[in-house]
Amino acid sequence: MLLVMDVGNTNTVIGVYQDDRLLSDWRIRTEKEATIDELGILLRNLFQAQGMALDPGTDLIISSVVPPMNNTLEGFSQRYLKVRPLWVGPGIKTGMPICYDNPREVGADRIVNAVAAFEQVHGAVVIVDFGTATTFDVVSQRGEYQGGVIAPGVMISCEALFLKASKLPRVEIFAKPKSIIAKDTISSMNAGIIYGYAGLVDGIVMRIKKAMEDHPPRVIGTGGLACLIASETQSIDLVDDYLTLKGLKIIYERNRPRREERSKGIGQA
Repeated sequence: MLLVMDVGNTNTVIGVYQDDRLLSDWRIRTEKEATIDELGILLRNLFQAQGMALDPGTDLIISSVVPPMNNTLEGFSQRYLKVRPLWVGPGIKTGMPICYDNPREVGADRIVNAVAAFEQVHGAVVIVDFGTATTFDVVSQRGEYQGGVIAPGVMISCEALFLKASKLPRVEIFAKPKSIIAKDTISSMNAGIIYGYAGLVDGIVMRIKKAMEDHPPRVIGTGGLACLIASETQSIDLVDDYLTLKGLKIIYERNRPRREERSKGIGQA
């Protein structure tokens, strides 16, 4: 089996593959203070709930934008899986040229999504990821990562409203409002966030497409709130909730021969 993990600032997305089949996946809160054993117990419980076992020898690939957790994740892998994890970062084979002034600045999750999206469309593509930040990543017709745009995330904006406007409540965004002209405060905030972000996405994608008019890109949405926001946009062609997990699997396979040569497994003869 292969365990894939994308560690974000707010959530961690986890998937388990058997060959090419995704057996199960989970989205959990990222706990920066979690210990190695707390992480191990959590993963074991998740596996057991699905009738699976977290066995030693299960391989692991990780993309992380939370450096304080990296030592914990490394320790978890060595203690509970008896393997060294494969990290998405400098030196790993992605199969995608990174046309960025400093490639080390690009978040691992953005490269993972770009790899998966290009493998899916085999042409120019824009990925809109609704995470802690809302990111727009651009891949050329030739499969080159061109860069992109970073905007404040949906939930960050919600929290800013609550913190900076004394009379506005903290709201959770689960469903779109009944009308753009809302009749109560919470619905008014929901309308502003959902339709505002739909407009933000459409505006940015329109400008990206204008810059790529020689090869008009497909647009893929992903991330926790992708389905909710994408349904109100005119620019997102499809939503793929599993894009990051697919990208991690692809990158793992591209590094598998080299990895098998290097890795003997922790604690093995």
